[in-house]
Amino acid sequence: MLRNSFIQATAPKDEKMELLKQAFPDFFKDGKIDINAVKDFVGEENFNESDLGYGLYWPGKREAKILARKPAEGTLKPVVGDGVDEENTKNIYIEGDNLEVLRCLKNSYKGRVKMIYIDPPYNTGKDFIYRDKFEEPVEDFLKATGQMDETGVVLVSNPKSNGAYHRRWLNMMYSRLQLARELLTKDGVIFISIDDNELANLKLLCDEIFGEANLCGQWNWFKSATPPNLSKKIKKNVEYILAYHAGENDEVFSGVKKTSSSNDPITKPQNTIKQLSFKSGVLHTKLPDGIYKKGTYGTDKFPNTLLNDLIVKNGVNQNDVTFSNKFIWVQEKLDEEIENGTYIELSKSLVISYKKADYRPEVPPNFIDDTVSVDTTENAGTMLTNLFGGSKVFDYPKPISLIAYLTNFFIKSNENAIIVDFFSGSATAAHAIMQLNADDLGNRKFIMVQLPVELSNLDDTENEAIKFLNTIKKPPTICEIGKERIRRAGKKILEEHPELKGKIDVGFKVYREAKSNLEPYKPVKNDSKNSLNDLFQELEKQVTPLRKGWTKEGLLTEIMLRQGFALDSIKESLKSLKKNDVICIKDDRFEGRLIVCLDDKIHKDTILSLQLGDDDLFVCLDSAIDDENYCQLSDKGRIATI
Repeated sequence: MLRNSFIQATAPKDEKMELLKQAFPDFFKDGKIDINAVKDFVGEENFNESDLGYGLYWPGKREAKILARKPAEGTLKPVVGDGVDEENTKNIYIEGDNLEVLRCLKNSYKGRVKMIYIDPPYNTGKDFIYRDKFEEPVEDFLKATGQMDETGVVLVSNPKSNGAYHRRWLNMMYSRLQLARELLTKDGVIFISIDDNELANLKLLCDEIFGEANLCGQWNWFKSATPPNLSKKIKKNVEYILAYHAGENDEVFSGVKKTSSSNDPITKPQNTIKQLSFKSGVLHTKLPDGIYKKGTYGTDKFPNTLLNDLIVKNGVNQNDVTFSNKFIWVQEKLDEEIENGTYIELSKSLVISYKKADYRPEVPPNFIDDTVSVDTTENAGTMLTNLFGGSKVFDYPKPISLIAYLTNFFIKSNENAIIVDFFSGSATAAHAIMQLNADDLGNRKFIMVQLPVELSNLDDTENEAIKFLNTIKKPPTICEIGKERIRRAGKKILEEHPELKGKIDVGFKVYREAKSNLEPYKPVKNDSKNSLNDLFQELEKQVTPLRKGWTKEGLLTEIMLRQGFALDSIKESLKSLKKNDVICIKDDRFEGRLIVCLDDKIHKDTILSLQLGDDDLFVCLDSAIDDENYCQLSDKGRIATI
């Protein structure tokens, strides 16, 4: 009997072309656009065939556009055991070429990412060139194209002497930025770090992709007080950050909050006595760690009555405490002031004062330096070296304070915002997001993407990184540096603030770009061009579509991504179905559940006991059920087979 094929239903398509076909079927003839039909529809006077006009043009731009629309050819597979707190974390680290990874993520994360920060290759003449074909694994591509030797050393750069110097960089960036735009929420923002090699071209590129009217601005970051002497004319101590929003962000960006220069008392002698409760973590003090018994403290002039024991650790109160005094505020006003950033201080004699946030945060200026508490790359390098126990494993990392500063422009701590960096390098963005969450108990989540380029022992820093990775028995790739940084940063945060354990997410899951578990779906056409053998081969792929070496975990992830479920979706094994391994997957965006069983045979007890809601989808292997089983399952709800 005819069954609902999961592969056919979720076969990758050119979404824009499909929308055009649905809206204007008369524009197509024999599956291709009929340009004369388009001309007839819009009218000759509205049709411009000229290639001239204002904008950025280069040989290969049309191919770059097509590349952005191509569907994913591969998938992502989980690397179980390589992350931290994998059962509970919402953070993701992905090893792979970012173009293919973005394609894999598009169906599940389209319109869901609040912020993208990227620090792409600056096209200095020594940059790695990314691929644009994905039928083969990353390592095979690098070796086959001569960009990596058999030992894993990258051989190819994009020298300025190359006639395609700018073109190759633009081709690489165009398709990736197109996909990035699709991931952003309606009020999402992308920040791009760049130097002056491609700043002008990047501005024109982003004007086209995001819209010139959607430019938020250009920030100048004071990156170094001691820049290298690379030019006889100028010493460059500034890099640039371009920001664009997706189209519906009218919010005012928040810069640094101003505070008053001195503390003010929170009591007045003429006021009536009242009680105020202070939540854990809001009282800042220089009192030694310890327990302070309830009673009257302060001074003769300013007595202050503590109504319950106070626990102090690391300069803040560890428990909720209540004081009785002639306070100037009621409880509601106190809570409002704290919410707005007012700093509450408890003296060594337990006198309470405050330093009020005098103004709302200012709109951030276009210059970023230590006046807004953002470090230089030297400070960032020192911090990273210390984190790795004295090993210098990465040159010129971005400071976490820079990423935190940009994030705070428009993302509040209580948002379940997703932040993506698809040129993640040493994973500065992941470190920054975890630190921000530690500072304000935030719920931000990250997705890091990095190509697993092997490190070269010809470079001093990379050689030191290789030695470090050897000590922890990890492969010598930049991805291993990034993952180890996240592990160490998360561990350090919890060591410094053990009270945050279980309250913030310092874990991550690891995924790796891989070949699809499924043979690509191709409708079988019986025409004179196909031999009988060709037809049988295509039919065989549809009967047995699973590729050699497929795994349950890998296929389950691919099913999730094809169906639009996020990688951090909740997965639960249905223990009540004892005869089969049945996984129930839930994503907050969907009413229905995705229920998957990839066993060779589905037991009749499972079929009888399985409960499907109207919006649920059950996916199993086509060979695991017969026609009678299929009918029984179809009566329960939606079903698709592989």
